[in-house]
Order: sequence, then structure tokens, then C-alpha cells
Amino acid sequence: MSIVNSIRSQMVPISPEGYPFIGIFALVSLVLFWLWTPLGWIGTVLTLWCVYFFRDPPRVTPVRDGLVVSPADGRVSLVQLAVPPPELGLGTTPLPRVSIFMSVFDCHVNRSPLAGRVERIVYHKGKFLNADLDKASEHNERNALVIATPTQRIAVVQIAGLVARRILCFVREGHMLGAGERFGMIRFGSRLDVYLPVGTAPLVAVGQTAIAGETVLADLLAADAARSYRAG
Repeated sequence: MSIVNSIRSQMVPISPEGYPFIGIFALVSLVLFWLWTPLGWIGTVLTLWCVYFFRDPPRVTPVRDGLVVSPADGRVSLVQLAVPPPELGLGTTPLPRVSIFMSVFDCHVNRSPLAGRVERIVYHKGKFLNADLDKASEHNERNALVIATPTQRIAVVQIAGLVARRILCFVREGHMLGAGERFGMIRFGSRLDVYLPVGTAPLVAVGQTAIAGETVLADLLAADAARSYRAG
């Protein structure tokens, strides 16, 4: 029994949105095996990659008020001041923006940067440029959420990339999100932008690896209060 429990502890949950794709890849692999064995092995490798892509590992999220955590796994590609998309209604003043680029090998489940109410959700059609480019924030297809706390408002924007063709959002306006709670995902390879309040100092640097729900992007409070954690 201990061996079985050990194996289970090493297994990473799969996002439900991935099961149809995994099934299709597996079915195609069986057909390829029937046609020619080497093709079947190629299909098997792609099936295993699909399983890996749709993994949804548990995360331990710091939940102290004021902490903004990463909404995505990936590489911090940009840390700069930028005017938020007009549809967010956050004005024209440049805000601190942290951009996180997700490659096809990163976990693509998106998590809320902080606890708050989803004040606005706006979908914007657009192009499918390389999500690592700065202009992707303006020209690419995107889905934006404004999350409000009693004292602050931030925005998190899901941006489709060169390969991504589907942005998924699991919540609606008015939904109360917990810090690190899953709110969506993007298939396959993309980017998330987080717009912070004026004057907020980002705590990450370009090139740094971010972990969704765990890496702290910023601290909205001046005082360094004691931190607690929530597993999810």
C-alpha cells in the first residue's frame, strides 16, 4: 500500500480541459502504430507531451494582504511602465506592468494574482503575433480581467500567442477570487500581463522564472506583515 501511495504522490493532476486533446492524440497514435510502428512511437511521444502540457500541479500560495503573485508559469519577459488597454477602464496613465511568457513546455493554468472581486472581463479580438513581443499587448487577441480589492484594482490580461488559438476563462464578472485560484488557461504558448497600481515597485526582473500562484510579483502594502500560506 505504501508503494501505491508513493506513486500517487508523484502523479500530477491533469486539467479537465486537456482530456479531449489527450484522447485524440492517443487515438491517432494507435492508428499510426497500425500504419507504421515508427510513426506510432512519434505519436506516443506527442501524446505524452500533451499530458505534460495540460498538467495542473498544486501550488502553495502566500495569502497575506497586498501580495501580488504570478498568474502564470513562465519567464518574466518585460517589466516596464505601460498604458493599460483602453477596454479596462484604468485610464491613460502608464502603470507598472509585468509580462510573463509561457512556452509550450510551461504549465498553462492561469491563477489569480490576488484575492478580490472580478470587476470586469473584456475579450478583444486580434492578431496572433509572437507573444514575447512588446506589441503583442496591443495587437494580439486577449482576454482581460480587472480584479478589485477594498483598496486597489489590478488587471491581468491573457494574451494569445503565435501558436495559441484558444483563450479560456473560467470565471464571470462578480466572481470572488482567492489568491492563487485558477481562473483560466491558454492553449498553446502565450503570455500574461499584470498591470499594477501607480507607484508599485515590481519585485521580479526580466529573465526570472515565475511560478503561478507562488512567485511574488509585487507587494501593495508598505508594511511587511507576517505571511501565511494556502495550498491549492
